[in-house]
Amino acid sequence: MMIYLLCLIFFGLGLYCILRKRNIIKMIIGVVITQYAVNLFFVLMSYQHPGNPFKSTVDPIPQAVVMTSIVVGLSMVIVLIALAMRIYEKYKTFDITRIKDLRE
Repeated sequence: MMIYLLCLIFFGLGLYCILRKRNIIKMIIGVVITQYAVNLFFVLMSYQHPGNPFKSTVDPIPQAVVMTSIVVGLSMVIVLIALAMRIYEKYKTFDITRIKDLRE
């Protein structure tokens, strides 16, 4: 039960970084932390304890979903980093509040 709470804490930390931070790089790190928290939760949910915790079985379907999620998430992070690099080239800052001020 404690490990599920840890997944929730990681998810909350990533969500905090996405919503409250003003630096684009920190927001991207928040997206990665959130993605890893969800992947860890899926992997933990795939373990089945039929009565004896020392003889656990593993459902392969959630693990396949997590493998696909890792690939899709990595490509998403690459696109986000490329977008952040283009924003930095144009505005010379990663701060969202300064970008909004420069746009007007």
